[in-house]
Amino acid sequence: MIDLSGKRALVAGGSRGIGAAIALALAENGADVAFTYQNSAEKAQAIAASIKATGRRAVTIQADSADPEAITRAVDEAVAELGGIDILINSAGIGYYGPMTELDLGQYQKLMDVNVRAPMLFAKAVIPHLRAGGRIVTIGSGLAERVPFPGVTAYAVSKAALTSFTRGLSRELGPSGITVNLVQPGSTDTDANPANGDAADFQRGMTSLGRYAEPREIANAVVFLASPAASVITGTILNADAGALA
Repeated sequence: MIDLSGKRALVAGGSRGIGAAIALALAENGADVAFTYQNSAEKAQAIAASIKATGRRAVTIQADSADPEAITRAVDEAVAELGGIDILINSAGIGYYGPMTELDLGQYQKLMDVNVRAPMLFAKAVIPHLRAGGRIVTIGSGLAERVPFPGVTAYAVSKAALTSFTRGLSRELGPSGITVNLVQPGSTDTDANPANGDAADFQRGMTSLGRYAEPREIANAVVFLASPAASVITGTILNADAGALA
């Protein structure tokens, strides 16, 4: 077990899928956890109950990651409720799919607002509260490095931006003893991309392991990077993709 006792984490987008698995895994390893959600209040309360069952504190914060003011408020609320922040996990994300000829400008802007601007704004708001040993981990996508099918160009662009964000911020925060890393999941069994979906067999066929990841498996990678065990790892892109990029 990784020991995160005494650590306080904020998970942006923690009520479902990979984000929910991360929030619970952090708590199971000793951290108190605040997490944001947009619409899924019932799911958020269920995750909070699971966190509290581990003996850790849980704080649910309704916030739209496309709204800069909501991001600032969420960080302020997390700090007030937990007494500070040691770990930031950027896991909120959305996807719009289709050919570029059909790309809607409004959809594109929201994609970039949530997938690119929000991680930057969450980091900007959290950094003043971090001390040596602080951690920032962002959830990207293997599509940032390889786009093996059409219709995901805009989404891939948004996730590719996170590599430069991670590397650049690691340079800024390294002198303060704060690490910044990126986890790029491959096909993961969530509501957005279920392992029994229409394209699931194709996606499994791209992997070395021949299977989807479970959200908990992605969470395990995040917990490691958020822990003291990863103290010398920063500016790193970790592919948790069952070998899709091998």
